[in-house]
Amino acid sequence: MSGARRSALATLRGQIERIETAEVVHHRDRVALGHSEADSALKGGLARAAIHEVFCDGRHGAAATGFVTGLAGRVTTRKPLLWVRQDFSEIETGALSMSGLAEIGLDPRRMVMVRAADVESALRTSADALACDALGAVVLELWGETRQFDLVASRKLTLAAQSSGVTGLLLRMAAQPLPSTAETRWMLRAAHSPPGPVWSAWGAPRFDAELLRNRHGPCGRWIMEWKCDECQFSESSAYPQPVAAAPAHRPDPAVFANGQRLAG
Repeated sequence: MSGARRSALATLRGQIERIETAEVVHHRDRVALGHSEADSALKGGLARAAIHEVFCDGRHGAAATGFVTGLAGRVTTRKPLLWVRQDFSEIETGALSMSGLAEIGLDPRRMVMVRAADVESALRTSADALACDALGAVVLELWGETRQFDLVASRKLTLAAQSSGVTGLLLRMAAQPLPSTAETRWMLRAAHSPPGPVWSAWGAPRFDAELLRNRHGPCGRWIMEWKCDECQFSESSAYPQPVAAAPAHRPDPAVFANGQRLAG
C-alpha cells in the first residue's frame, strides 16, 4: 500500500473514530423535548452538536416542517437559526410563513433564510454554516432523491457540527433514507385531530413521530403534541369520548316473543 493511501486511510479512520466517540464529548449536551417517553429513548433529550434527519412523504410536508421547527426552537435557545432551502423546495411546498412560525413559537427575527440554486450549493452552505458557532442550529431542507447527499456529504456535516457545537436538522421530503452519520432519524406523519365537534377540533399541533434510528438508545413511535406557549412537545392529551348508554327496558333480541331463545 502506498504512503498516500495509508495516509488517507488513517485520516478516514480518525474521522470515523471522532464520530463514534462523539457521545463522550457531548453526552451531557442534550435538550429535553418535553415528551417523557421520547426523552427517555433519547437519553435525556435531543443531542446538540449532531445531525438529525427528519423524513416524510410529500403529503406530510407541512407536518414535518412543523416538527423540525419545534426541534429547532428547542435547540437554538437564543442563538440565530439558519434555514437552507432549495429553490425547488419552494416550488413544491411554497414559501415558509413567518407569521406561521411565530404562532408555533419560533421568533422569525432570529431566523435567516438562504435559498440555494441546487443541492451542491445547499450542502456547501450548510457545511459552512454548521462550522459557525454563532448559530444555534442549521436546517437543511432537500426535496426528493439526491445522489449528491451521500455518506461522504453526511460525514462532512457531522464533523462540522461536532467541531462547532451547532445542531444540524435535515428535512428530507419525498426521499428514502440512506446510510448516513446522523445521530437520529425520524419519520413524520400528520396525526389525526382529536375527535369532537368541528368548532372544537382546533388545538395544539399533533405529530405522528416515529424514531427509526437512535445511535445511543431504543427507537419508538409516539403521538407528540407541540405546546406553542411553552415551546415544547408533550404527550398527547386524552380526549375521552362519551360511551353509549346501555339500552333500558328493551327485551333481549335473542328471545322470541313466546319465550323461546334462538339456537346458537
